[in-house]
Amino acid sequence: MMTAERRPRFRPGFRGRVLGFSAVLLLTATVVGVGIQRAVLVQRLERQAVADLEQERREIEVLAAGRNPATGEPFAGDVRAIFDTFLQRNVPNEGEVYLTFVDGRPYTTTRAPGDVRLDQDPRLAARWSSLTAGERDRLETTAGPVAYLAVPLRSQDRTAGVFVVAKFLRGERAEIDTALRVEAIVSGLVVLVALGAAWLNAGRLLRPVRELTDTARSISETDLSQRIPVTGDDEIAQLARTLNEMLDRLAASFAAQQAFVADAGHELRTPITIVRGHLEVMGDDPQDRHDTVALVTDELGRMARIVDDLLLLAKAEQPDFVQVQPVELSELTTDLLMRARALGPRAWHLDACGEGTMVADPQRLMQAILNLARNAVEHTAPGADIGIGSSRFDGRIRLWVRDTGPGVHPDEHERIFERFARGGSGPRRSEGAGLGLAIARAVAVGHRGRVELASRPGHGATFTLVLPDPDPDPDPDPDPDPDPSRDHEASDAGSRADADADRAPEHPPNGRTRRWPGS
Repeated sequence: MMTAERRPRFRPGFRGRVLGFSAVLLLTATVVGVGIQRAVLVQRLERQAVADLEQERREIEVLAAGRNPATGEPFAGDVRAIFDTFLQRNVPNEGEVYLTFVDGRPYTTTRAPGDVRLDQDPRLAARWSSLTAGERDRLETTAGPVAYLAVPLRSQDRTAGVFVVAKFLRGERAEIDTALRVEAIVSGLVVLVALGAAWLNAGRLLRPVRELTDTARSISETDLSQRIPVTGDDEIAQLARTLNEMLDRLAASFAAQQAFVADAGHELRTPITIVRGHLEVMGDDPQDRHDTVALVTDELGRMARIVDDLLLLAKAEQPDFVQVQPVELSELTTDLLMRARALGPRAWHLDACGEGTMVADPQRLMQAILNLARNAVEHTAPGADIGIGSSRFDGRIRLWVRDTGPGVHPDEHERIFERFARGGSGPRRSEGAGLGLAIARAVAVGHRGRVELASRPGHGATFTLVLPDPDPDPDPDPDPDPDPSRDHEASDAGSRADADADRAPEHPPNGRTRRWPGS
């Protein structure tokens, strides 16, 4: 049995839904407003009609109690004279009709709208002629609704005449309806124009959302460079900025991931090839097996160190990479020297030791300084001088490692801080993976600081971690520089802009910094 394919139900877009709802709301408000306005105007018309009728009643009663202007004598119940005088002095308003009855018969009347003759209706004439008290009521005619007020004039305990003022309401109601009809048409046109303008304006306001959608569609795993254009400072602009920041974080994360994969593949390929090659040619000779196992073990250890360093650099992109706590600077410095001595047979010295409490991550600082110390060991001969020191001065904390190796050529000051980069200056080159300096820089940046390098070929090198000090010494008392090679050129691997103003070789300790003789 074949079933017809169900077509998707049409659903308007966000702009259409918002403007559709607005249109319904505005049109409903217009209709309700016009209806309320008509009810108020009709009610006001009714009240005005009653007021006009009452005014006519008072005038006829005052006239009946007065004097006949023709004779100067009181009317004395002469209803004909009263009616004649009243009709001479008063002109009915638009829609008003004066009717008079004498002795139960119609006497005079003014012209009514639509030529309606109320005085010729036998039932009305009989009803009004028999009144003994005033009556106000409504009736329906071929000319529309009529409000009337009948005032009997009594003489000698009988109803000698009746004055009736009738108000035809159709004309004024028609004027109200015409005015409201025009108002409704104008309001509807205004709503349509407003909706058209709102449609165009909504398109302009939603343009960042469309650009956001287009940008999101254009983003792929290999291209995270697209960004949303941002103008203004409204909620849409803030959303676009937030999404751009999110894309920046994603791009940085993907870049770190790709760098990790590329670095791991690049650096681990060599030891894997070495291990595999030696295992394939390994024979049955015990000495051959012993040498092969030793080489494989060494290569596997190097691979483990490379993986640990890569994981550390990958974690440097995470917000919890640095977990700060109060650290005693002097204890950290002396601990660094004690640990560094195990890296190689060198003449280790404590150049200077800053004092006071700093806020930092001691484990990360230990990793960074020991990597710098390992780098110094790899580029110096046994017995060479290597100095470690610290200082606090001018709102900064410095931790440095100084060596007397071949130094670094100025052209390599920036490059050596990249991953897997190895310095080529001097006769000796590092046999490591080239990640130590990159780790040191990552730790410094994680502390909102930087790494500085002061070196000249043939005169050693000094690597310095420069960290901000949130609690600087309020009364520093600088001592002479403990490092005799402080006139070397400085290069800021993290921020070259501050290299001239705050150079690594200049380590002016504060008044609490202690000097230490060579050890």
